[in-house]
Amino acid sequence: MDPAPASYSVPGSARLHGAYSHPLLRDWQCEHAVDLCLTDRLIYPIFVTEQTEGEPVRISGLPGQSRWPCGSALVEHLRVLCNKGLRAVIVFGVPSDDETKDAVGTYADHTEGPTILCIKLLRKEFPALLVVADVCLCEYTDHGHCGILEEDGSLHNAKSCERISAVATAYAAAGAHVIAPSDMMDGRIGAIRASLESNGLLEKTSVMSYAAKFASCLYGPFREAANSAPSFGDRRCYQLPPGSRALALRALERDVKEGADIVMVKPGGPYADIVRDAAALGRPVAAYQVSGEAAMLVAAARDGAFDVEKVIRESLLSLRRAGASVILTYFVPALLTGEFEVLLSWKEGPART
Repeated sequence: MDPAPASYSVPGSARLHGAYSHPLLRDWQCEHAVDLCLTDRLIYPIFVTEQTEGEPVRISGLPGQSRWPCGSALVEHLRVLCNKGLRAVIVFGVPSDDETKDAVGTYADHTEGPTILCIKLLRKEFPALLVVADVCLCEYTDHGHCGILEEDGSLHNAKSCERISAVATAYAAAGAHVIAPSDMMDGRIGAIRASLESNGLLEKTSVMSYAAKFASCLYGPFREAANSAPSFGDRRCYQLPPGSRALALRALERDVKEGADIVMVKPGGPYADIVRDAAALGRPVAAYQVSGEAAMLVAAARDGAFDVEKVIRESLLSLRRAGASVILTYFVPALLTGEFEVLLSWKEGPART
C-alpha cells in the first residue's frame, strides 16, 4: 500500500528562500565573503517623485543628493553608477503634490505613486540591480507620522501593521527584491511576512527590518528630502530612546524571531555598539549612515577639519569593523566616481551630478 502523502505547512518565520533569492543577497548572507569589495556592500538611497519627466531637484541640506523624477534623468544617473559598480539602491517615494496625502497614506501603494513607478522602472532598465523598497507611511500621510492614528493622536498599532503590510505587499508585487519597513510598529515584520506568504511572494522577497531605529536628532536633512516631518509631536513613542541598549536588543531579537532576513541599525556611526550587538544575532546587519551624519562630515571637511574622501572611507570602515554586513550611505556616487569635491561645493553646485 502506498503511504498517504503527508501535509506540513512551513511556518512563515522558517521560510528562508526569500533571504537569498537574488545573487547579491546570497553574498550578503555569507559571513565570510572576503571576495566582496566595499562597493558590493553599499546601498544607495534615492528619492523619487511620481513625475516621469523633468530634471532632478537639488536637496540643499544633503550634499550630493537630489529628488529624481521617475524618468530618463534617473535612468541616466543610475546607468553611469551601475557601469562603475553600483549593486543596490533603496527607494524613497516623495509625492510631489501634498494634496495626495491623507490620514492613511493611500498614495503609498497607488499604482501611479512614486515608489511603485520607480520599482517598475528600475526592474525594467537594470535587471541585475538589487531594488530595496523603504516601507513607511510618513511621506504619504497628512500628519507625517509613520502609522495610522487614533482620534487622540496616538498610534493605532494593529491598524498601522495592517496598512504597512498592504503597502509592503504591493511593493513586492511591483518587483522589489527587498522590503524594508522603517515604521517601527510592534509586530510588523510578522504581519508583513504573513501578507507576503498569503500573496505568494514570500519565496522571492527578502525582508530587511529597521529593527533598531532610534529617535535621533540626525534625521533633519532626510525629512527635508522626503518631506516627511510630522505635523505635530514627534516620533519618540515608537522610535527607540537613544540611550537604551536594552530596548534595542529586545527590538532586534523580536524582529529576528518574526523572520527578518536582515536587521538594520539606524543611525549607524553613533550607534556602532548596537551594530556590534546585532551582529551576534545570526543575521546580516545593515547600518544606515543617516543624513545628519553625512551632512556633518561634509560640513567639517568643507571647513578644513579633514580630507572629505578620507573621512568618508574611515567612517564606512568603522561600521564594517563594528559588524555591519551592508551600509546604506549617501556617499555611494562619490565612492563610485571619485568625485568627492562635488560634495564640498554642493550648496552652489548644479542639481545634476
